[in-house]
Amino acid sequence: MFESSVEERENSLSDLLLRTSGVSVQRCYQCGKCSAGCPAASEMDIAPSVVLRLLQTKSEEAERRVLSSYAVWLCLACQTCVARCPMEVDLPKAMDLLRAESLRRHLVHPNAKDIVAFHTSFIHTIKRFGRLWEIGLIAEYKLRTRHFWQDVVVAPVMLQKGKLSLIPSFHKSFVSRIFSRIQKQKEYSA
Repeated sequence: MFESSVEERENSLSDLLLRTSGVSVQRCYQCGKCSAGCPAASEMDIAPSVVLRLLQTKSEEAERRVLSSYAVWLCLACQTCVARCPMEVDLPKAMDLLRAESLRRHLVHPNAKDIVAFHTSFIHTIKRFGRLWEIGLIAEYKLRTRHFWQDVVVAPVMLQKGKLSLIPSFHKSFVSRIFSRIQKQKEYSA
């Protein structure tokens, strides 16, 4: 399917995964248990085991296919694949890095627009307040997607039951240190 040169490519995605997160895609021997157990696999354009196989090839074409796939955005990080994997390959951890690379390289699948908007809104809310503030998350998501009236009837019920807080609680100093440490690590490794 994808040819890989005899000489392995340096700086492949699988090398990046191993270096930054400790996930070795080379450990996967394609038993398919991750794909068989994945609750989102039926909606994915590439099955989880195929994602791992494509990364194992270390070919640029295969990596581009993975990064531009819908599958990396549909992963629920439910850990079912890890629980079933005989080699304990942490695919959800790999998917996190693949999503970040997909964004960085501007290879996001066109159908993932709303998922990316939610992902970005979630991270921004955590960065800003130090924890999740649902109203802020919803507001930013609605602005990004223009789905202003979607689920609007649910909000009053959630407010009435105390599920949404109108005022955020701040834990910014602790989380700011985490984000700045990550930024420094990125700058150091680049």
